[in-house]
Amino acid sequence: MAAAKGTILSGMRPTGRLHLGHQSVLNNWVRLQEQYNCFYAVADWHALTTGWEEAKGIGKNTEEMVADWLASGLDPDKSTIFRQSRVLEHAELHLLFSMIIPLSWLERVPTYKDQIQKLGEMGKDINTYGFLGYPLLQAADILVYKANAVPVGEDQLPHIELTREVARRFNHLFKPVFPEPQGIVNKETAVLPGVDGAKMSKSYQNYVSIGADPEEIKRNVNLMITDPGRIRKTDPGNPDVCVVHKFHRIYNAGVLEGIETDCRAGSIGCVACKKQLSSTLEQQLAPIRERRDQVLAKKGYIEEVLQAGEDKARAAAGKTMEEVRQAIFG
Repeated sequence: MAAAKGTILSGMRPTGRLHLGHQSVLNNWVRLQEQYNCFYAVADWHALTTGWEEAKGIGKNTEEMVADWLASGLDPDKSTIFRQSRVLEHAELHLLFSMIIPLSWLERVPTYKDQIQKLGEMGKDINTYGFLGYPLLQAADILVYKANAVPVGEDQLPHIELTREVARRFNHLFKPVFPEPQGIVNKETAVLPGVDGAKMSKSYQNYVSIGADPEEIKRNVNLMITDPGRIRKTDPGNPDVCVVHKFHRIYNAGVLEGIETDCRAGSIGCVACKKQLSSTLEQQLAPIRERRDQVLAKKGYIEEVLQAGEDKARAAAGKTMEEVRQAIFG
């Protein structure tokens, strides 16, 4: 008998268009759906933690994001794709966890104060209970499916450790129900800067979107910061401080040595270097954009995918919650 597949839960917030920084994550999700029982959530409740005032855009953002997922290779016949808010068991488990988890556990999550500061500088006030408690909701998202693995970047490992602590505490206080999930760190994840040199982020509006057309690609590449010490195109450049070069490392790895040599010798200017990058990005993004357009052209298809996924997700989450209620209330 073949070994049972493990279970994975992951998701993204529908807060805007997906960008190139998400591409390696999606590629990893596609690989994992061949090896695991995968649940991929549109984390629309999580989107409210930093963008409650933009709630009316969540529906459209959901459609756009799921189109990117499907265009990138997620298969609804292999993975359960659903909206978090349509599976109310997430909220019930979050509420029950909130009764037993110390406040200090949430206050020590590394991203909490960091995000409050960064988004505060952008004029966003996220000093809310929802934002403080989102790591606990995230733990409920994972544990309601008894996921034993979660694909994450290294910066998200503290969230997985909190989830493991939540599972241990519940199992100790009541009875063993939950596994302690492991974080799967994708070593191939590409850490891309934004066009301004900061972390590429939807929140910072400094990204190149996965579905970008040629004009958008060109416009955003032209905004990328190059070596500030290079005045004339014949001056020797320093690729180590150039945002464009960081993209070349990932998308033009086969000719990277030549690009670096020409830059340091001053034999290629920044304009020509950006033009080369724009051409490469267009070649790689065009097939995804075409599949994305095909998905969006099928009227009602994305809603069908989500509703079918939500039926499957509710069935799985409902079984877990029966065990949870029995463990707590007898």
